Amino acid sequence: MTRWTSVAVLAAIVPACTGETPPPVQPSPPPPVVAPPAPPSSAVPPAAVTPPAPTGPAHLTSKPLPLPGVNGPAFLDYIAYEHAHERVWVPVGSTGSVDVLDIASGTFTRIDGFKTAQREANGKTRTAGPSAAAVGDGYVYIGNRASSEVCPVDVGTLKASKCIKLGTGTDGVAYVAAVKEVWVTTPKDQTLTVLDASKPASLAVKTAVKTDGAPEGYAVDEGHGLFFTNLEDKGRTVVVDVKTHKVKATWAPGCGADGPRGIAFDAAHDFLLVACTDHVQVLDAAHDGALLGKLDTGAGVDNIDYAGGRLYVAAGKVPTLTVASIDEKGQLAVVAVGESSQGARNAVADSNGNAYVADSQGGRLLVFAAAKAQP
Repeated sequence: MTRWTSVAVLAAIVPACTGETPPPVQPSPPPPVVAPPAPPSSAVPPAAVTPPAPTGPAHLTSKPLPLPGVNGPAFLDYIAYEHAHERVWVPVGSTGSVDVLDIASGTFTRIDGFKTAQREANGKTRTAGPSAAAVGDGYVYIGNRASSEVCPVDVGTLKASKCIKLGTGTDGVAYVAAVKEVWVTTPKDQTLTVLDASKPASLAVKTAVKTDGAPEGYAVDEGHGLFFTNLEDKGRTVVVDVKTHKVKATWAPGCGADGPRGIAFDAAHDFLLVACTDHVQVLDAAHDGALLGKLDTGAGVDNIDYAGGRLYVAAGKVPTLTVASIDEKGQLAVVAVGESSQGARNAVADSNGNAYVADSQGGRLLVFAAAKAQP
């Protein structure tokens, strides 16, 4: 046994001999617990989160354009868009003028000299005069309710040619390019008066199409040679062949007791859109006027427009402008909505989708800039 071994044995025996308790052996502390590293975060900081895009129809805002020389209410009815010069024609009965809006500059050129007359309606006296416009080939044809005349106006010079006087009061005016005719709805004698426009500055009466009721509104299917009008007092829609001037069919658009008003034609789908007083009804013109989709628009609807795949409806009693699309099944979907003015109606659209609404009570034209539908 070496010296170092004896010492170690002695150190172990001495406490036992003396009776002393050896100090307890302290256990080693456990190793510290280390949390596992957090996985990299994929969350985007709140400040960088993009809010979801708004859904539903776009909102339209109007810009009012006062009509020249008008103070207060004005008698307005049918207005028309002229594509060749990018203008809107606004016949104004109360001033005996036609105000032509240049869209690019936002200014009016006033054409004076149309006849006026005092008329009583609903217990009130008002000034009647030019009330409808139809764009033809180099001329715009103005219907005058006061004088029962139709007057050609040269689009280049804005000068009126000699007017032709009809035997009864005019209402709507339409140009049928395929046969170079101007068709005029004359509801008092329940006829469509057809004018020869082969010499565009010199109109001549050609014939009259008798209808079984008061014609209201108009639309033309140039591809199939058809003219459409409504019988407001009979709740019917009439189809006329433009070459034979014969009634081909009569359909029921289902407008109810108040009857149908304006009409527009969708050539891409062969659909007829009929304005009832508070909604628009789609008819399948290729299948005997079968009823398809329906769009509620609010009360106070009169004339409507269909352009660039969009329907434009101004409801004067709501008052609202509604823009809608139509699918291949004839179902309508709202694309945009804008607040209008009480009594404002008869919207037309230009080639860029801007809408123009006749505001009789305000004596102005309301312009709604085009808006795209939200996703």
